[in-house]
Amino acid sequence: MQTTDPTLLKRRAQALQLHGLLSNWSSCSTEPWVATLLDWEEQENARRSMERRLHSAHIGRFKPLTDYDWRWPEQIDQGAVSELMTLQFLQSASNAILVGPSGVGKTTIAQNIAHQAVLQGHTVMFTTAGKLLGELASLDSDSALRTRLRHYARPSLLAIDEVGYLSYSSRYADLLFELISRRHEQKSTLITTNKSFAEWNEVFPNAACVVALVDRLVHHAEIIGIKGQSYRQKEAQEQAKARAGKRKTSKGKP
Repeated sequence: MQTTDPTLLKRRAQALQLHGLLSNWSSCSTEPWVATLLDWEEQENARRSMERRLHSAHIGRFKPLTDYDWRWPEQIDQGAVSELMTLQFLQSASNAILVGPSGVGKTTIAQNIAHQAVLQGHTVMFTTAGKLLGELASLDSDSALRTRLRHYARPSLLAIDEVGYLSYSSRYADLLFELISRRHEQKSTLITTNKSFAEWNEVFPNAACVVALVDRLVHHAEIIGIKGQSYRQKEAQEQAKARAGKRKTSKGKP
């Protein structure tokens, strides 16, 4: 039910910065169309805000969790994943870490969490470790690096996908440590990795900050381990089998 309280209506108009309406408020505040106009403006603002946040998040295309085959992984805590989807960990600036081999759905789960965060009004940025660290390492000046670090430190949720698929020098490790330190206990970070933390020395060989980096990540974190074979390989094998069956059928026709 629409409110007709002139005071509340004026506050809504001020929040929307409808200066033309406000400058004529004394003559139109009691008009029945004012509340409808404010509803339209608020709905359009919410839609445009959603579009901006989705665009800025760079989540990309993904499979919804309703289509995720929970029976495929040999080990996965579906309840823990469902808990992450409630986004409660964002309220305490805790982290979430998905650990498992390639092809078990880590990225899909991370994309769903990131998308849900956008829908709930949070600012989100989704990126790969290679893109993030490559961009930071390419900056020549200290001022440009500080600006970019602030950019990545700002979102309510920063999702860093595919940590562990490449090896990096100590400089890359230092940059990631600096970013995680800025976000520590301030904003939530979501990590997907194919390496256990004991193996992160292989990701950042010779980096002195690896222990401290891991310490900050896991200090307040939900860690979900996923075990199993690659679902992508399973789908590829099924598709190959289906194609072979079609060829066999076509050859058998008169």
